Amino acid sequence: MASRISELVLSCADPERLARFWSEVLGYVELDREDGMIEIGPPAGFGGLQPTIILSASSDPRTGKLPLHIDVNPVDRDQDAELERLLALGARPADVGQTGDEPWHVLADPEGNEFCLLRRRLEP
Repeated sequence: MASRISELVLSCADPERLARFWSEVLGYVELDREDGMIEIGPPAGFGGLQPTIILSASSDPRTGKLPLHIDVNPVDRDQDAELERLLALGARPADVGQTGDEPWHVLADPEGNEFCLLRRRLEP
């Protein structure tokens, strides 16, 4: 038996703001809230195939690029339509040295955490 990722923990200045953003991006709901942390995940809850995300309040300043980033894929629309939706939610384009020929878009969430919008459409 192998392990799988069940939760991702992201330290952030404003867990409320990022919980709203990532819940809208991923179609997640709030699952738990305790001691400055908000856990969001799929409506079915913890333990399914999709990991939950724990947004943990931190006043530590972030320096540099995160060593890990999230990739997302559209499930019910094409990449261009999903890009428009993500930008309307508060994402913004991020420059990490891409050439412009990549089949993905590099974005940043409201706190500047980079993530990529991939082209491939996945089944919901």
